[in-house]
Parts: sequence; C-alpha cells; structure tokens
Amino acid sequence: MPEGSLHATTLDDAGQEALQRRLCELNRRRFTPTLPEGDADRESEEMAALEREERRFLAAGRARVAARAAQAPTDPDGFVAWFEALDRSGPGQGDPLFPWLAAQASMDQMRWFLTQEVAGEAGFDDLAALTQMRMPQRTKLEIARNYWDEMGRGNPKGMHGPMLDMLAHRLKLDPRIETTVWESLALANTMAGLAATRRYAFQSIGALGVIEQTAPGRSALVAKGLKRLKVPAGDRHYFDLHAVLDVKHSAAWNAEAIKPLVEEDPRRATAIAEGALMRLECGAACFRRYRAELGL
Repeated sequence: MPEGSLHATTLDDAGQEALQRRLCELNRRRFTPTLPEGDADRESEEMAALEREERRFLAAGRARVAARAAQAPTDPDGFVAWFEALDRSGPGQGDPLFPWLAAQASMDQMRWFLTQEVAGEAGFDDLAALTQMRMPQRTKLEIARNYWDEMGRGNPKGMHGPMLDMLAHRLKLDPRIETTVWESLALANTMAGLAATRRYAFQSIGALGVIEQTAPGRSALVAKGLKRLKVPAGDRHYFDLHAVLDVKHSAAWNAEAIKPLVEEDPRRATAIAEGALMRLECGAACFRRYRAELGL
C-alpha cells in the first residue's frame, strides 16, 4: 500500500487525540527556531518516528478523498470551474453551525468555538511561505502578494495573525492543545504536513486556495455573531477583514496560482483537488464535533 499503512482511519477518539497531540509536537519542534544544542542524533531519530506517523496520517487523508479528486477535470479552465464550485458543493459547506453562531450562540458558546479555532490555527502566512518554495514564477508571485497582505503590507497593526491573537486576548480565551478537540488539531496538522512536505506542495496549493475561497461566508457569520454579542469592531476586525479580503484573494489565487500550474502539467490538477478536499473534509469534521459539543 503506497505511503505506508492507513491505520489512522481506524483509530478511535482516544487514539486520534493521542496521534494529533504527537503531530502537534512534531510541528512545534520542526518549525520553532532554536539554537544547535542538545543531542542532534537523538532528536533526528525522534523526529523521524513522528514523521512516519505523519506520512501515514496524510496518506489516510488522501485515501478518503482520492475518488472524488480523480473526477476533477484536468484542463485548466475546467479545473478552475470545478474548484470554484467547491464553495457550494464541497464538504462542510453550508454547515448550520455558522448561522447559529451568527444568530443564537451565547458569549460562552462563542468563546468556546473561538478557543477551538485559535488553538487549531496553523498560520496562513507561514504555510504560504513554505508552499511557495521553488514554485513557478507566476504562482510564486501570487503567493507572495497574498503573503504580503497576511503580513499587513509591512504594518505590524495590519498583520492578520496578531489580529486573531488580539481577539483571543480581549475575550480572555485560553487556547491549549490539551483542551482542544482532536478534529481541530487534525486540521492544523494536515495543513502543516502538506506545506512542510515538498511531495505534497501541490496539495498544499489546493488546501490554501480553498481556504481563501470558502472562508468569507463563514467569517461574515462569525463577525455578525460577535457584533450581536457587542464585541467592539476593533476586536472583531480579523473576521470582518476576511469576510471581504479573501474574496479578492480567492479569485487571484485561482487565476494566478492554480490555473498556470495546471496549464504547465495537467497531472497537478488531481493533487490540487486532493489538497482542497482534504482541507474541506477536516473542516467538516470540526463543524460536526463543534455542533455536538455545543448541543446543536
């Protein structure tokens, strides 16, 4: 069986929770800047074991979406049309969680939801930076433009990550791995694994692109709920911004990042489709778990 055993598909909740926490540790260790201290050989062996688990986890995710991804067109225009339809037909789209957050959730329920989201945030800016390495020029430039927006175009107050951190601070959220549902951790670990692994670079293109495409509607509903709960406009700016800006990002990503990649090599369409569907499946699993935890 390619890429190792797909045992991750058969784990129960306790097994998934343990696996996702180990993968969080993998990502913490490989992405955190450090000094060259400690036992490098032992660290390399420990990381290799975690990376084997990640390979099996990502292979399981690919296997779940392989049949649908294989149905995606491989001509550039046809594929972009298929991709753009995912915001209507993709897994998790139109989930009732978000209208409920907009209209009915209490502040405690909204805080719980946001805590899960913040804890599972993988950092779009870092994922984009990893994904763009050695990409063709046109795709690289589009990712660079997107990254620069994520970085506030050089203005610290405009950086997207700190905006979310500010909301968490103002609402006194306490995001911790040990109190985060495994589905949220799995989403972050999927995104990090795709971006960090060059053999999955095109899957990462699809996963990042489908975030830009599907996030605006959800962001608008979360922002509406925060406004209803009288969260100040400055504190909810992260969601207000993404409800608008990601619409522009999505159109540019599809035209300038995805389409030229498929024009150059039609085989990439299937890989991009896999990444998009993996991301959407992870999101759909989160929404189901959130609804269960919130009693919807």
